[in-house]
Amino acid sequence: MKYLIQIYSNPESRAVWNGFTPEQQAEGYGFYQRISEELEASGEFVASEALADISLAKRVTSGDDGTVASDGPFAETKELLAGFYLVDCENESRAVAIAGRFPEAQFGLVEVRPVLEMASGPDV
Repeated sequence: MKYLIQIYSNPESRAVWNGFTPEQQAEGYGFYQRISEELEASGEFVASEALADISLAKRVTSGDDGTVASDGPFAETKELLAGFYLVDCENESRAVAIAGRFPEAQFGLVEVRPVLEMASGPDV
């Protein structure tokens, strides 16, 4: 089953990150590289990406007059999606165990959601 592990950021976690030395930040990036390699080796890795700053986001509205993209940010929250991992693992417990390894989990900033499997074919 596939699970989306969403990694969020908030002012507290950003302050911790910004307080790190360049060496500590490099070590942090290394963690993500290592966990990606481990998940690839186990066959559970599907995809992972870090997201650009929310100020670069676009809100898209579509209607009779066409499609309009307006500048962001739009979030009314202090917690912003910073990146994600898509994993394919045996069960939710395994996905939660993976998610618990991320440093952001100590701030309560990691969420696990099952991915719905969409039916295909003429009966959809």
